Amino acid sequence: MNENLFASFIAPTILGLPAAVLIILFPPLLIPTSKYLINNRLITTQQWLIKLTSKQMMTMHNTKGRTWSLMLVSLIIFIATTNLLGLLPHSFTPTTQLSMNLAMAIPLWAGTVIMGFRSKIKNALAHFLPQGTPTPLIPMLVIIETISLLIQPMARAVRLTANITAGHLLMHLIGSATLAMSTINLPSTLIIFTILILLTILEIAVALIQAYVFTLLVSLYLHDNT
Repeated sequence: MNENLFASFIAPTILGLPAAVLIILFPPLLIPTSKYLINNRLITTQQWLIKLTSKQMMTMHNTKGRTWSLMLVSLIIFIATTNLLGLLPHSFTPTTQLSMNLAMAIPLWAGTVIMGFRSKIKNALAHFLPQGTPTPLIPMLVIIETISLLIQPMARAVRLTANITAGHLLMHLIGSATLAMSTINLPSTLIIFTILILLTILEIAVALIQAYVFTLLVSLYLHDNT
């Protein structure tokens, strides 16, 4: 009960050395692989989900945009597994760190923007000034559109950080309330514990949805620039 509310968001260390890198590299090790011609049900289900997700995100892209399919699928799998592992007790969720989310968002955003300026420079510049804009408003709209473009990676990173952090904090508070009420009122404890179970199910859905939303936004930016 005396534990710091934000203790679970502190990057862990081993013998004084940061362990975040090892934690980030751990989720890919959980993805099963097969060397056999006929796969088991787990591998088959995994391949079906990957194919379904990649097909949904890549349908709107041209040939050039589909070259990003492997990277986007890897991104959504990494974020989803990291979010889900963070729901385990005494675990650390790297996606609650804004620095890590910015490290994912900024390079992907920069890659799509640079690709747009290289392949479709006229269309890229046209986004800064909508057609039919009155002449007195041109400088203001150019500034607004430039700011809007520059804050895109920040918005994605903050969205992912806020959603994952808020869910973890709420689960921590309700879990603490359950422990506190267990010695006071048993019926109230059962009600709060039921709410905690429902919230856990919701957080599992949020972990998967946020991974999909983050990757989908990258896919949409890629579509606008290819």
